[in-house]
Amino acid sequence: MRRPRLVLAALACACAALPLTSCDVRSTPPLEAPAERPLDSRPGPPLPEGAKVEKAGSTAAQRASEEEIKGSYRPDDKKAKERVPDIVKRGRLIVGVDRSNNLMSYRDAATGDVRGFEVDIAREIARDIFGDPNKVDFRFIESSDRVNALNTGAVDMIVRTMTISPERERDVAFSIPYMNTQTRMLVLTNSGIKSVKDAAGKTLCGVGASTALETIREHAPKSDILVTRSWGDCLMALQLNQADGIVVDDALLSGMAAQDSYTSIVGEPLETENYGVAVRRPSKQHDTRPLLRQINSTLERIRRDGTWSTIFEEWLGAYLEEPTLPAGKYIEEDAKP
Repeated sequence: MRRPRLVLAALACACAALPLTSCDVRSTPPLEAPAERPLDSRPGPPLPEGAKVEKAGSTAAQRASEEEIKGSYRPDDKKAKERVPDIVKRGRLIVGVDRSNNLMSYRDAATGDVRGFEVDIAREIARDIFGDPNKVDFRFIESSDRVNALNTGAVDMIVRTMTISPERERDVAFSIPYMNTQTRMLVLTNSGIKSVKDAAGKTLCGVGASTALETIREHAPKSDILVTRSWGDCLMALQLNQADGIVVDDALLSGMAAQDSYTSIVGEPLETENYGVAVRRPSKQHDTRPLLRQINSTLERIRRDGTWSTIFEEWLGAYLEEPTLPAGKYIEEDAKP
């Protein structure tokens, strides 16, 4: 209470030097204490940039489409320079990948090189086009920007954990599968969580625009969802106790588990998904069917000659059993794209 007295004393001294009519201490309004700011209700560090919390049950799960996938375009007997002359002329393949999906596609902090399972798949496609697996220009693409990157021509293709589904076939065209995965959950080993049923009342993490969000809504309707921009953000949130589990396919979870020995992959598989290489949908202006035939010829080759198994063993063999890839489904083509 000392401050008001000091202020009044100062005003009184100032008024002593002025005519009485020019200053009246009694008319000075009382000083107000500064407004108190409400404290942040969330203890600890802030959520990852751009993250938001979806409250349990606030968004209904969308039922998976019962329609079958259309399939892809069968390889023909043409050479790369006939199928994709513009790419051959350019001298490099432009591929969209992720910057931080450990084991799948990521930038090596020590060397600056782009590495991973999906990176090596892309290099095999380049090998069959140019005879050189290094003629690839990798571009880092966010999950939410994959379709736009294709439609604007920023990349020739996306090799970035993109699940083949009837819904996505409305936006892009897919190759045959290059990876088969099972959706499970990553938790801190000492958390006591053994399955998605144990996550009721807790927070699970998933990336925006990923199929994992629908999986959480369907299988964990009593769990809040922390929606982030990347799986690296989910791992950080788990480590900071901002999330209790991460739900996504076991290939991505393996990369996270490799980064943190205090985590474990738990629970029975919730979904089975296939990854495909995505390209722009064929149209009269942009006929991408020859590109898909080129990609599929590579994917068929690496299945036959054992290259796919070698790549899988190098990156994921320590964490997963080698899956059996489903046979490629090819559609009957008509004359128009």
